[in-house]
Amino acid sequence: MEKHSIADCRLYGFIDTAYLAGRDPGELTRQLIAGGVDIIQVRAKNEKPTRRLLLALAVTRAAEDTPVPVIVNDDIEVAYGSRADGIHLGQEDWSALPPTDRQQRLLELNILGLSTHSLPQAISAQREGANYIGVGPVFATGTKPGVKPVGVELVRQVASRVTTPFFAIGGITLQNLDAVLAAGATRIAVVSAILNAKDVTGAAKSFKGKLPV
Repeated sequence: MEKHSIADCRLYGFIDTAYLAGRDPGELTRQLIAGGVDIIQVRAKNEKPTRRLLLALAVTRAAEDTPVPVIVNDDIEVAYGSRADGIHLGQEDWSALPPTDRQQRLLELNILGLSTHSLPQAISAQREGANYIGVGPVFATGTKPGVKPVGVELVRQVASRVTTPFFAIGGITLQNLDAVLAAGATRIAVVSAILNAKDVTGAAKSFKGKLPV
């Protein structure tokens, strides 16, 4: 099935081992998709590569007959091994890839996402060909402990200066979402506020319903 283009994606969901709490990743993927998540990232920062691959395979299999693309966080080999649609890299991981090797390493992946934490980083990510940019953490978040939030002002700056699609991420809840949208975001990435909800599908629907079409 043809996958959503990044331009059409509004709500970015996650299968994050820090929030799985023993749940089946395939079933959780289906719940996210039922709630309207447009794209899903597999994040397993503290897992061994074999465990990371099994997790990614469970997610890609659950999403294979849907238009929802699957992105793997940080691990290019797992992205290829699971036949994911793309890779998301942080600033350190992107910098560690020699520029001369980047095109070859990422050749068969359809989507490259990069995390950015400042306007110069966002502008650089656009120049270097990222398909989408993560901007954050907007608010304090347990997924980035000890990292100072960038606030909605960076969202405002990126919205006015960068044309590459970007997702505001970090501590976004239904209570502070309006401020993020008012700053110019049209796409958001949500981890804990959806995965920690008693009704994952319902939580995703609530976020999706507040986003621009």
